[in-house]
Amino acid sequence: MTQLDEFEFNNVQIDQHGPIAVLTIARPKALNALNADTLSEIAQAVNLIVEDAEVGALIITGAGDKAFVAGADISEFTNLEGVYDGREMSLAGQDVMHQIASLPIPVIAAVNGFALGGGLELALACDVRVAATTARLGLPEVSLGLIPGFGGTQRLARLVGAGRALDLMLTARQVKADEALTMGLVNYVADDALAKAREVAESMLRHAPIALSLVKEAVRRGLDSTLEGGLEIEADLFGMTVATKDFREGVDAFLNKRRAEFQGE
Repeated sequence: MTQLDEFEFNNVQIDQHGPIAVLTIARPKALNALNADTLSEIAQAVNLIVEDAEVGALIITGAGDKAFVAGADISEFTNLEGVYDGREMSLAGQDVMHQIASLPIPVIAAVNGFALGGGLELALACDVRVAATTARLGLPEVSLGLIPGFGGTQRLARLVGAGRALDLMLTARQVKADEALTMGLVNYVADDALAKAREVAESMLRHAPIALSLVKEAVRRGLDSTLEGGLEIEADLFGMTVATKDFREGVDAFLNKRRAEFQGE
C-alpha cells in the first residue's frame, strides 16, 4: 500500500497480506489502550485501507498476547471537566467506531488477551470477532463511575440482547472466551486468534465483493428500521446485486460446476 509511505504511525501499524490488511494497535506497554492519538491514527489508517482497491478484508488486532485493547487510556480522564468534555470524548470515540462499522469490506477482530471498555467497543464495531482462548472481555466502566461511551451500550445490546448486555455492564465482570462464545459475543474461539481471523477472512473473500458489501449494508440499515422497512431495504439491495456482472458470473459458474471468478463489478 504505497499510500502508507506518506504517513508515520506511532501507535498503530498496518500489514498487507494479499487482499487482507491487518491493523494492529501497537501500544504494548500500555496494553494497547486507546488514547486520543491512537484513535486519530486508527481513523487515518482505516481511511488508507479502504481507499486501497486491493484490500478486500480488514483484521484488527492488538500487539502482543496480553491485550487486544485493554480499554481507553484512563490517564486522559483526569483532563475531563464537566458534561461538555465527557460528551466530546464520547462522540470522538463513537465517530471512529462508526467509521469501522460502516466500512464496505468485512472487518474481523482478532481478540488476543484483554478486550475491556473501549477495547471491547472496538471489537463490537467489527463484523466478526475471533477470540483467543486466553481472551477476557467486558465493559467495566461503572467501576469508574462511568458508562460505556464509544458505542458499547448500543452495540452490545443489539448483539447479545438487553439482558446479557446489562448483566455485563452492571456487574462490570469480565467473561472468558468460552462464555463469550456461548452468549454470542464472539463468533469463534481459537488458540491463535489472528490465524483464525485470516482463515475467516479468506473464506469471505471467495465470494463477490459487491454482495459482501451489500450484505453488510442490509444488516446495518435494517437494524435501525422496522421489519417492514428492513425488508424493503433488502429488496432494493437484492435488486442492485442482480444488476452486477458478478451475479451473472456466479450463476454461470454454479450451472457449469466451476469456481466463480468475481471481479467486483
